[in-house]
Amino acid sequence: MQTARLPNRIKTLMKEKGFTREALAEAVDAHPVTISKLIAGTIDMTTSWMERLGAALGVPPIEILSSPAMVRTVTVKASVQAGVWSENSEWPDRDDWYEVAIPRDAELDGIELFAAEVRGASMNRRYAEGSVVVCTAPWQDNEAPIPGRRYIVERRRLDGTIETTVKLLHRDPDGGLWLLAESDDPRFQTPIPVDGGSEDEEIRVIGRVRYAVSRE
Repeated sequence: MQTARLPNRIKTLMKEKGFTREALAEAVDAHPVTISKLIAGTIDMTTSWMERLGAALGVPPIEILSSPAMVRTVTVKASVQAGVWSENSEWPDRDDWYEVAIPRDAELDGIELFAAEVRGASMNRRYAEGSVVVCTAPWQDNEAPIPGRRYIVERRRLDGTIETTVKLLHRDPDGGLWLLAESDDPRFQTPIPVDGGSEDEEIRVIGRVRYAVSRE
């Protein structure tokens, strides 16, 4: 999985627009050292930073990461609970939808991507509240689930309830598959068997996390 700590074009844009480090820092209400850290990639390039830098430099936020030909945008239309099960549906109000940018990946060209905003702190060692996970569906990439990767999984009950969560897929020494939360909170430490659930429920993978984007 890749995160939002990506190469960026800040230095190039500063030169094109005639900005010094100090001038850009003043324009975005930050310290010059912070600008240096953003350029170096030692601070996460969140959507908030992209918007502030884009406004100051006079370019669309996605161009802070790379030129338009090198990025791909994905619309965030839903939320998913991290580490716990929760009923999930697409946000009904289109005004709540927004886009995130990820690097263009030739391996994923032609494959549909979907994105969901992470809610809750039960995967807090991996995803902060408000992060966005960008995923491929298994019926799109024809890839079998891989232990050690993170997936959005769905639980269907006989009463028609459909719940989703995002978790780490783990294989035990006997070959059994488990869903693990990556949390500092002991309430979320109990593994969930993928193949050995109760008879009144079905658990299936609906998306593999390909990118995670931090958002403020």
